Amino acid sequence: MWARPGQLLRRGIIGMNRRNIRYIGRYNSRRLYPLVDDKLKTKLLAEQHGITTPALIGTVTTQFGIKGLQEMIAGHSGFVIKPAKGSGGKGILVIEHVENEGYIKPSGVRLELEDLHRHISNILSGLYSLGGTPDVAMIEALINFDVQLSEYTYEGVPDIRVIVFLGYPVMAMMRLSTAASDGKANLHQGAVGVGLDIATGTAVRGVQFDRSRRDHPDTGHELASLRIPDWTNLLKLASGCYEMTGLGYLGTDMVIDQNRGPMLLELNARPGLAIQMANGEGLRPRLDLIEKQPPGLDVEARVAFAQAHFARRGELKPAV
Repeated sequence: MWARPGQLLRRGIIGMNRRNIRYIGRYNSRRLYPLVDDKLKTKLLAEQHGITTPALIGTVTTQFGIKGLQEMIAGHSGFVIKPAKGSGGKGILVIEHVENEGYIKPSGVRLELEDLHRHISNILSGLYSLGGTPDVAMIEALINFDVQLSEYTYEGVPDIRVIVFLGYPVMAMMRLSTAASDGKANLHQGAVGVGLDIATGTAVRGVQFDRSRRDHPDTGHELASLRIPDWTNLLKLASGCYEMTGLGYLGTDMVIDQNRGPMLLELNARPGLAIQMANGEGLRPRLDLIEKQPPGLDVEARVAFAQAHFARRGELKPAV
C-alpha cells in the first residue's frame, strides 16, 4: 500500500530532497568527500584515529602488480578483494578458504588464480568505481563475524549501518545477506534490513523488498531475538567517525568480529534512506532534536544522549 504525503510527514519520514539539501548540503563539505569515497583513504585515516578496521593484506595499483597477488595472499586462508572507490557492494569478492590451489567463495563456487587476476584487472580499469575512474584493488583479511549472528545471515557477513548526525548515532539497522542478494548485505539486491533500537541494539522491525519480515528467508531463524553484542562500544566507534572525517551527516558501516569486536568497514557521505523503513520510523524528529543540542560534547556523552532519547520498543515479537 502507498502512504500519502501527509502520513509520511506525520511519521517524520525525510525524502532525498530534504536529505540532500537540509543535511548533506549543509553539514557535509564536498572537499571532505574523498575521505569516504575512497576506502583506502578511509582505512588509513581510521588507523590514525585508533578506529578498528579489517586488516589490510595489501593493495594492487597497476596491471603489472597483479602478478604479485599470489605471493601477497600466501598464508591467508581467506580474504576479501574490493575496489577502493566502489559503491553499493559492487566488485567485492569474498574468498572464504583456499583448497587445493583453488579459491572458494562462500557459495562454494571455486575460482582459479586467473579468475582473481581478471577480477582485479576489472577493478583497476574502473569497472566498479564511482564515475568509472581508474581504481585500486584492496585485499583485506577475512572478517570472522560473531558466531552469535550466524543464524541470521546467509553466505555473507552481516553489517550494521548507523546514521551519525553531528556526532550522534541517530538510527541503526543490521543488513542480513540472503540467497536473493547473492550473499551481499545490500537491501536493493534482496538483503533483509532489521531496524535496531539505539538504546540496546535489539531488533525492532524487519523488512525485505519493502515488505515486513519476521524471519530470515533462507535460514528460517526468527528476527525478534536479534541482539548486537558490544553495542555501546559499536556506537562509540561510529560516533567517533564525526571527528575523524569532519562530516556532519554520514552513514557508518560496521561489523562485529569474533576476535576484534566492533570494526569499521566503510563510510558513506550520502547514506540511503531505507533505514527509515527498516525502523518503521522517520529520521526527522531525531535530527531536529540533535540540531538543538549544544556543541562540544564528547563521544561518550553523545552516545549516552542518543541511547536515552531514541530508545523504542520493537514491533517484532519472539516466537512462542
